[in-house]
Amino acid sequence: MPAIQNHKLLMAQQLHSPNQSARPDTTEIDLLVIHSISLPSGEYGTGCIDDLFGNKLDIKSHPFFEEIAELRVSAHLLIDRLGQITQYVPLDRKAWHAGESSYCGKQNCNDYSIGIELEGTDSTPFSEEQYASLIAVTKLLLKEYPCLNPDRITGHSDIAPSRKTDPGPCFDWERYKAGLGDW
Repeated sequence: MPAIQNHKLLMAQQLHSPNQSARPDTTEIDLLVIHSISLPSGEYGTGCIDDLFGNKLDIKSHPFFEEIAELRVSAHLLIDRLGQITQYVPLDRKAWHAGESSYCGKQNCNDYSIGIELEGTDSTPFSEEQYASLIAVTKLLLKEYPCLNPDRITGHSDIAPSRKTDPGPCFDWERYKAGLGDW
């Protein structure tokens, strides 16, 4: 099972994203946000997510990329279709994954959350390997960050409902939460 050391997931591939910043002083990490992403939409294993989070996306490689060329976004972690994990931002830093957002009346979710992207779409079931990795990583996060708990896990669609739909209806919340057990 992977471990966390110095806010890095030891078993994850480490790729640096410049799209990060310091969290506000005295901020406790107390929210986990689940997302989904694929680039181009519905295509997997392209490396384009790494390029987007690293500000290296070749906008000429796909027509949609011109629309998102100016985006400066990141997540802490990505779990690909094979369950492999990539980390872009140390967990104690603010990744730019939530955008304009609110959870239980508290604004700016990036300030106090960890963002995990699952490679996928709203309309495609996620893989067995992704659920296994997500459950394992979530258990580690729950142990490492004491203000996190299973009731403080949500989807991007829940913190930005007028803008986002991910992880979408194909994400099996019951399966995921059951996999956490008593963590």
